[in-house]
Order: sequence, then C-alpha cells, then structure tokens
Amino acid sequence: MEGILNIWNMIMTLPERVPFLVYVYLIAGFALLIKGADFFVDGASAVAKMLKIPSVVIGLTIVALGTSAPEAAVSITAGIAGSNEIAISNVIGSNIFNLLIVIGVCAVIQAFSTDLEILKRDMPVNIGITVILLLFILDGRLGRVEGSLLLLGLVVYLFFVVRSALKSRKNAEEESEKKLTIPMTILFIVGGLLAIIWGGDLVVDNAQRIALSFGMSPMLVGLTIVALGTSLPELVTSIVASRKGESGLALGNAVGSCIFNILFILGISSVISPIVLEAESVIESITDTGILVGVTVLMLILSATGRKVSRGEGILYVCLYAAYMAFAILRCYVF
Repeated sequence: MEGILNIWNMIMTLPERVPFLVYVYLIAGFALLIKGADFFVDGASAVAKMLKIPSVVIGLTIVALGTSAPEAAVSITAGIAGSNEIAISNVIGSNIFNLLIVIGVCAVIQAFSTDLEILKRDMPVNIGITVILLLFILDGRLGRVEGSLLLLGLVVYLFFVVRSALKSRKNAEEESEKKLTIPMTILFIVGGLLAIIWGGDLVVDNAQRIALSFGMSPMLVGLTIVALGTSLPELVTSIVASRKGESGLALGNAVGSCIFNILFILGISSVISPIVLEAESVIESITDTGILVGVTVLMLILSATGRKVSRGEGILYVCLYAAYMAFAILRCYVF
C-alpha cells in the first residue's frame, strides 16, 4: 500500500519535478525516430529497386534495418553516453513489446495463420539468440567480443534468409508503384538517418531526466517509455496490415525485428562502447531476459498449435504484457 501511495504522490507532484519542455522534447524525439525510419526505409527500398534487388530480399534486410533504426539510434546513443541500462533494456523491452503487443493486437483484430518457414527457422533462431544473450549478460557486461559474435550471427542469419528467399522466389514482375528520383532517394536516406540520430539523442536525454524526477531506474525507463516509443513503427505497420487483411505479416515482422534487435543493435552497440551494467541492474537484466526467453518459447508453442494465432491467444498476449508492465513498475517502487 505504501508503494502505491508513493507512485501516486510522484504523479501528483510531476509538474513541479519536470519542466514541460522535457516532455515536448521527448515526444519530438519519438516523432523524429518514427518519421526518420519511415523516410529511410522508403529511400533504401528505392535504391534496392534501382539495383533490381528482389522485393522479398528488400523486406528481409533493408526494411528490417529501417524498422529497427529507432532502437539502434537510442541504444547506440545511450551506450556512448554511458547509459548502459537504457541501451540493453531498450532492446529487451522492445522485443517483449513486439512479441506480446504487436502480434497480440494484430491477432485480436484478425486471427491469422503462421508461416511454416517462420516456425521452423526464425522462431527457433529467436529463442536461441535470446538464450545466448542471457548467457552473455550473466557477468553484468556485454563486451566487444560478445558484440562481434552477435554481429557474426547476424551475417550468418541473413545469408541463409537471403539464400532461401532467392531460391524460392518466382520470376520478378516489374512493380507498378511510383519510383523516387535519385535526388529524392538521397534526400530520404540522408534526411531519415539524420532524423533518427537526432531523435535518438532527444529520447535518451529527456527520458533520463524524467527517470530522475520519478525516482525511476534507467532500466525501467528503457523497458517502458523508450521501448514503447521505438517500437511504434512496427506496431503501426502491423496494425495497418491487419486492417487490410494481411495480419499474417505481423508474426514475421515481429520475430524478424526481435532477431535484428539482438544481433545488430546490441552487437554494434557493444562493439562501439562495451555495455557494463551497474550491480543493481544485473539481476533485473537477467530476470527480464529470462522472461523474454519464456515469451519466445510460449510464442513458438502456441503458434505451432494449429498453425495459427487466434484472437484468444492475442488477448492472452496483451494481458501478459500488462502483467509484465505491472511487475516492472512495482519492482522499481515497491520491492
């Protein structure tokens, strides 16, 4: 009861604790991240089409990079700034959000069948690399050696994905959609990357200020505010796809994003600046990563049952995320 009263008192005194502009800058940072990623994907896709790279390969590589760009910007910026808890908790929180909320909401909108290749290859890979991440952070750090191994894992994974896609693709047909001009393509790519970098800087700086005002740990900020904001591109894209009757894309997008988040974002972040967790954050990181392992295993089991994700399972995923958020918040203020 005392912990709940503490939370209420912090909320009521919030205007005195944090200047209004901090929230404006945080929202502006999220907006830059989302729109920057959107422009970057469009520009990069245009380049791929100019080079006549198959669209399936574009989706598996360039689009995956673009939708994970907000997480990458925040984690790399946080790592360089020494906010290591935000760097790693952002990825863990984003992955939990992608699996439980993105897939859950899409299934609630419309139940969808699961692709056999995702069940056989991508979901087991997601489980495997999450377990590896758990083992890597047991000592409270993610160094350059571990980061290099994660990046190597990404290269190997993309090799098999692209090879499989090229083998199974049909004869490519010329797409009828409008193509960007070369100057517009350059503008989209450069402008998108600049917006992502600037947005990541705004999010990290102002999220830290809010964390201090609330008495929140950087780990909790990364798991909640930052993870939610950087995962919005995946959520919005998947919801739009579901409303168009293509909710089956949600599973592949969410799982692929999770794989990319761990292998690329944590890999490149720890190579640039080794991630060393504070003593009190190690147990939290191990606990949250263990929860993520459990979620990935549960997702594989339920998705393999009947080769579909039902509305009931979608509701279950959303409820599990709500329970996890409640646990993360209470852990910070009560326990």
